[in-house]
Amino acid sequence: MISTLLLLDMGVPGGTVGVAAVFVGFFLVALAVAYIVFRLLRKTVKMAFRLAIVAVILAVAVVGIASLFYIGIGTAEKPRPTRPQR
Repeated sequence: MISTLLLLDMGVPGGTVGVAAVFVGFFLVALAVAYIVFRLLRKTVKMAFRLAIVAVILAVAVVGIASLFYIGIGTAEKPRPTRPQR
């Protein structure tokens, strides 16, 4: 049986370039959702509320990108071996 925790330890294919592509893709999807919401609320909500909703969606996208960056990049530092005890 494969443990799902083992799958979380895998790196992103493509290394840093792959992580950057995930960031850009995530932001573009969130931007498209924000634009669609902005256009759908054209006649029902005033402009200030529409812009506030779009700002919230984009803020969620930025927080999501920051969390993906924190999880995806990790540390480049390799663990140092400890000295053997005598």
